[in-house]
Amino acid sequence: MSYFDSIVIGAGQSGPSMAAKLAAAGRPTAIIERKLFGGTCVNTGCVPTKALIASARVAHFARRAAEYGVKLPGLVQVDMRAVKARKDAIVALSRDGVEKQMKTTPNLTAIEGHARFVDAHSISVNDVTHSADNFFLNVGARAQIPKIPGLDHVPFLTNSSMMAVDFLPDHLLIIGGSYVALEFGQMYRRFGSQVTIVNRGDRLVAREDPDISAAIQAILEAETILINNGANGIRAASRNGRVELTWDSGSVEGSHLLLATGRMPNTGDLGLDLAGVNTNADGYVEVDDLLRTSVPHIWAMGDCNGRGAFTHTSYNDFEIVAANLFDRDQRRVSDRIPCYNLYTDPPLGRCGLTETQVRSSGRPALMGTRPMTRVGRAVEKGETQGFLKVLVDAESKLILGASLLGVECDEVIHSLLDIMYAKVPYTVVQRAMHIHPTVSELIPTLLGDLKPL
Repeated sequence: MSYFDSIVIGAGQSGPSMAAKLAAAGRPTAIIERKLFGGTCVNTGCVPTKALIASARVAHFARRAAEYGVKLPGLVQVDMRAVKARKDAIVALSRDGVEKQMKTTPNLTAIEGHARFVDAHSISVNDVTHSADNFFLNVGARAQIPKIPGLDHVPFLTNSSMMAVDFLPDHLLIIGGSYVALEFGQMYRRFGSQVTIVNRGDRLVAREDPDISAAIQAILEAETILINNGANGIRAASRNGRVELTWDSGSVEGSHLLLATGRMPNTGDLGLDLAGVNTNADGYVEVDDLLRTSVPHIWAMGDCNGRGAFTHTSYNDFEIVAANLFDRDQRRVSDRIPCYNLYTDPPLGRCGLTETQVRSSGRPALMGTRPMTRVGRAVEKGETQGFLKVLVDAESKLILGASLLGVECDEVIHSLLDIMYAKVPYTVVQRAMHIHPTVSELIPTLLGDLKPL
């Protein structure tokens, strides 16, 4: 048996930073990773998918070259092996960097293997028991496999196994209607696959406002992606080496199937019950506002706590725990403002409340909107799809939320997010002089034309 002051389980976004912080504070620390250092973001999430999206965007604009007065000889062809090799090189750079840091940091021991709790102060890894005063969980999540009749007899892909694809599917079928489904769907359509999305929900990205959902669907359909919403009673079958999906009102046959129906936490095989750590009905670790579990010396960070399934929320979890442990700074989960991007092209930048949520609250509010066709930068770039929408509290003049769907909006959203954190009225932005020509310069203009909701 070996003893550590602290043990971090999982090397995703918050785990390595937490381990390095503990080690630097003079606490003998171990970090345990059972598969790949860097977690979902580095290996199967943000890093590889955005690298693939970049390649797909180049292919898309190469096909549009004539619109910009540029002539290319012959048809645009995509070398999927080269696309994958580029993605793999970018991933390796990030993953190897995390692994090297964990294996060379003084006072930090990196252990590879599957950790399981023996009791509240002990874990077993590779049949060796390690004990500690404190534990930090950063075990992440994985693709959820839906219960679909016939799926057991059909080969399928997930966001993880898609990382090994080095060929172009003839016809990619996707079950799902949110981030993974839409990003992969647009990406592979641009690579050259026929793509059909089969969505059990009534509309795409159902957490967003209906007008946002409709605009995103129009963007994808303009690229000839077939979308089937409200697909109830989905069934799967294998027909002559191809995949057939049927549902109450339709059917489709394709060459490959991608499941993009949500995520589930990697908590079922950790022995959390032996440590006394409570989980909810979906398997997420229950935590308080400081990310402490039901056991005072065990914290849970990242996707496994259900407080946000994004890389930035995971890293912010680390910042909250570290601030409370080392700086006596009472940072809390409830302090942060929900924010995220959907990396379709154009992207959706989101922060705070949606229009639907503001209307449901009954509070007096103002709203400003502007189509991207009236954003000079978008017109100049030939990317005018989407629109901007910002909501403001009519009494306090504080920004309540924003949905920005358009070129560069994944960056523009921060000009509003920072103002929301500063808790200053929207007039601060409205009166600011922004640089021309940019997308951001139209935010003050939009805020100068607010109307009652």
